[in-house]
Amino acid sequence: MRNSLIILIALVLSVLAGCEGAAKKKEPSGGRRELLSVDFTEGQTLRYKFVSYRSIDIITKDPSGRGKENIDKNYETAEMVFSYTPLEIDPYGPTTVKATCESVITKRNSTRPVPEALRTLSGKSFTFTVSPAGKIEDYSQLKRLIRETGEKAFRPRSERGRIKWPDMIGDFIATQWFLWDSVSSVPKPAEGVSLWQSWKSKLSVPTPMIMQQARDVTYRLEDIRREDKGLIAVINSTFTAAETTPRSWPMPYPDGTFQMSGKFGFYRNYRVLGLKGSGEELYNIDAGRTEKYKHEYEMRLKASAPFGISLDLQMIVKQKLLMHLLQEQGTE
Repeated sequence: MRNSLIILIALVLSVLAGCEGAAKKKEPSGGRRELLSVDFTEGQTLRYKFVSYRSIDIITKDPSGRGKENIDKNYETAEMVFSYTPLEIDPYGPTTVKATCESVITKRNSTRPVPEALRTLSGKSFTFTVSPAGKIEDYSQLKRLIRETGEKAFRPRSERGRIKWPDMIGDFIATQWFLWDSVSSVPKPAEGVSLWQSWKSKLSVPTPMIMQQARDVTYRLEDIRREDKGLIAVINSTFTAAETTPRSWPMPYPDGTFQMSGKFGFYRNYRVLGLKGSGEELYNIDAGRTEKYKHEYEMRLKASAPFGISLDLQMIVKQKLLMHLLQEQGTE
């Protein structure tokens, strides 16, 4: 009995020692903190592809409960290629960057083709300044381009007033307004980020209807690994519906009243019931740039029909936002 007890104690101690050793292996060396900075190289252009895919299920039921559930399935997608060329680099201050939209492709399942304002971005450029911490400090040209694109989403004026076609300008905003958000939202960027540290921010939610909705995001430095391209930070994120949307975010459409054509202009009183999702970003610490990211979330909404039509109506929006580095190339 005594020998069995000794053997049992020895086994427990060995297991505990193994667990402690595993924990030590996971612990970052010396609690090291990594600086996540945004860097550019003179004469080098970075090209990225952005993809936004959105499916929208419109679910209607007879309020009496006697009718069948009807699901109207819809989708829209946008693919954009942007290049970023540094014009004036300051390693200790703002760097001036020229962004150029090289191409735009949009698709939706609508049987009635409409002019897509987003496609007018192809060939357009804007400049901005960004700090080493990833904070964009001059949005003026991007704001102007967003507003110009929004004006092209409207039909010619008529007796019926201003009517807006469906567009995906919100997807353009979601990708370009929030560049390097995971880096710029770090609370104390000069101190760096430690493994498993979390921090919070807000991102936009592009939608097919006219509404400004934000998602609360919690970033977490999940892993740091060495790859051929450099030291890579794996930044995970989780998303929930935000109660408020910053007023500083841009609205692409001109001031005043207008109507939206199509089914998402037909329904009224959109209300977010919930949003849930997650994402992952690979950030190259050595190069000071994002290699790629992927965001996925599902948002549930409630809406009503006009003219006193009684409907039990909900919508499920499933969204994917993708970005990856295509290549880096010399500009000279």
